[in-house]
Amino acid sequence: MSVAIVTGAGSGIGLAVAGKLAGQGYKVVVNDFDGTAAEKAAAGIGENALALQGDVSDENDVARMVEGCIETFGAPTHLVNNAGHVHQSAFTDLSVADFDRMISVHLRGTFLCTRAVLEGMLSAGKGCIVNMASQLGQIGGIELVHYSAAKAGIIGMTKALAREVSNKGVRVNAVAPGPINTPLVRALSPEWQAAKAAELPLGHFGEPEDVADTVAFLCSDEARIYVGQTLSPNSGDVML
Repeated sequence: MSVAIVTGAGSGIGLAVAGKLAGQGYKVVVNDFDGTAAEKAAAGIGENALALQGDVSDENDVARMVEGCIETFGAPTHLVNNAGHVHQSAFTDLSVADFDRMISVHLRGTFLCTRAVLEGMLSAGKGCIVNMASQLGQIGGIELVHYSAAKAGIIGMTKALAREVSNKGVRVNAVAPGPINTPLVRALSPEWQAAKAAELPLGHFGEPEDVADTVAFLCSDEARIYVGQTLSPNSGDVML
């Protein structure tokens, strides 16, 4: 049985990922900082979903989330580190608190959640971790220096961990979406959104389901030789 924890799954990409995996027969833990959003998302997905509120940057919350998964569904076989936070600011106006919060949710959260499940995966000799990065971690973004830095860190963490654990049966990869129609992106200024859409070869943002399809592929046996990779559903914003 496949058991997945999806963080930040109360809305947007995380919700789409959780629904996609549940539809493929996974038991899914729907985590979100907003407990009400997690409950609503899990109810919409159905009996294969369990809502667990928690802040991924809080070590105790992460431990409670993993314990809840084990108690209800068993040990997680898959982890999707999707929880995110966005804040727009010129670098000269960026506060230390805003920078620290960005790094805490994205980079520390990915570290804590991965650390909490990795030992069990290594003991089982198998597992799959997918980290949600961003194309801005590859090319940077105006007024999003702290966000870009956090996402670049996730890409680096993905590559380094993949080198450590791939030969022990645990696959680690990343997804770096371009701008996607989610609450996080819609929180950015209309000017930013319009300028970004105009830059894209496709001319429009992607949908959460586009990213969910990529995550589901990396979680599947079809991706068995993908390790340390960053796949990019990004409307052509980055071409590698």
